Amino acid sequence: MFPITSANITRHRGARGLASAITSGAAAIALLAASTTFAHAAENSSRMAQEHYACAVVMELRQPGDLYDTCIRSLDKTLSESDQARLVATHQRVCAREGLKSGMPDFALCVVNAKQSLTGAVAAH
Repeated sequence: MFPITSANITRHRGARGLASAITSGAAAIALLAASTTFAHAAENSSRMAQEHYACAVVMELRQPGDLYDTCIRSLDKTLSESDQARLVATHQRVCAREGLKSGMPDFALCVVNAKQSLTGAVAAH
């Protein structure tokens, strides 16, 4: 088996092979980026539906309207803060399972590293 390089592709398949390989690579990258975007869009869509239900149905606020808009903004902010707090707690549990103690510099570094590794894992999908 030979390594896939532009020289090998050109030699074995010609200029069309190189263009095809580049196009295929670009398509694969775009597909990976789109899957992350779609996942976030689905998550945001569900959250928006929950916010709408709470403000329009439960609170019986008229849409459109200033009170409805304020309700949506307030719920969105509260849910974002709740999500962030949940993530921090998750990172802290991971570090505690590794035997690190809260309040120690190694624990704080572990929490930051856990956040970065989870953020990277989400971005990779």
